[in-house]
Amino acid sequence: MVCSPGVGDAEPILIPCQLSKRAARRIIQRAFVLAGRDRNVRQHIREARVTSLWIIEDWDLTWTLLVHRGRLEFDRRPTRKPDLTFTWRTAEEFFDYVETSGHRPSTLEVTGNPALLRFTDPVCQAFWASLRELLRKPVDECGDSLL
Repeated sequence: MVCSPGVGDAEPILIPCQLSKRAARRIIQRAFVLAGRDRNVRQHIREARVTSLWIIEDWDLTWTLLVHRGRLEFDRRPTRKPDLTFTWRTAEEFFDYVETSGHRPSTLEVTGNPALLRFTDPVCQAFWASLRELLRKPVDECGDSLL
């Protein structure tokens, strides 16, 4: 495992672009599971129904995230009619969000209904925080490695 020092952190952070696609998908899926357990997130999305498609183009990696009445559902298959689509050209751009705490730089392309971002923003903030922690320690709740 290749590591680099995190900014101001004692623990090293995994260099994401050296992950396999399978490992990246497992870590991403786990980060959404953890984000969905956040009570604050569930309160913000309790009335929402938003289907979003997430795409990392250079890895040909896509997944669907369904926000439905306080729950998050992750699906490895792309949805046909998303309400919002988040697209990154490269995995490097996607994982740069970990360092920027999920603030939307110009590298992210968002299409769809912008009014729905008010529901997805709390989810995204919790997701990026969870992903940051998983890149420091890539294990599930049983202590099994996600790599």
